[in-house]
Amino acid sequence: MEVIDAVVLAGGPLDDVARLQPGAPNKAFVEIGGVTLVGRVLAALRGAGSVRRLIVVTPPIARNHRDLALADELRPDGEHITESLRNGLDGLDRSSDVLIVASDLPVLTAPAVDDFVRGVGALDADVVYGCVERSVHLRRFPEVPHTWARMRDGTFCGGGLGSIRPRALPMLERFIERLGAARKHPLRLASLFGWDMLVRFALGRLTIAAAEARAARLLGARVRAFASVFPETAVNVDRPSDVPLARKLVGSDSGI
Repeated sequence: MEVIDAVVLAGGPLDDVARLQPGAPNKAFVEIGGVTLVGRVLAALRGAGSVRRLIVVTPPIARNHRDLALADELRPDGEHITESLRNGLDGLDRSSDVLIVASDLPVLTAPAVDDFVRGVGALDADVVYGCVERSVHLRRFPEVPHTWARMRDGTFCGGGLGSIRPRALPMLERFIERLGAARKHPLRLASLFGWDMLVRFALGRLTIAAAEARAARLLGARVRAFASVFPETAVNVDRPSDVPLARKLVGSDSGI
């Protein structure tokens, strides 16, 4: 098994989820079953044999939080996610895979992490995007809502695990900037991705391979998707209504 460094992105603003937890600087520090979301993520990563060094990007005000004790290193977050990502990757081997992990995955497990890292190693890509197929998700978590993308290969939702080789970060940042500039302009978005891609996606005829190829062309780096068989990689907390659901899942006997 490949053993890689991991960066947990625990930055971000005080949003509606964070306001449910007095004193929480952002949603990563909302407690689920007495342990913060970021604490649960760190426990899963620390239990995974595939994770070597564990870096957490977090607001400086939270550096002394008890649930960050499992981290090897804490680094300051940035105003934007790209800045936080840059801080987390700084100084790491530019050609090696680095696991990127969201901090709002309440039921993440060590086996799910190890499986994802195995997948990253097999794909040999500069950027790997994690996802979960709908039937896999529904068998385990039918009560957890998602936004689904219908592809020719199946119907998928995005996951909270990914990977990047630091050398690809500048290309990814440029693409995110272009995407942000075009997000409110349909014609610009179409010109960015291509009308052919948008039409095929709208009709459910877009394949993962075609999406990977277009993403690679846009970024100038090899991009692959990894469909995890562990649906807990896609169970996250985005809305206040997700918090009681997460607490229910953690308190259940579902094997988590």
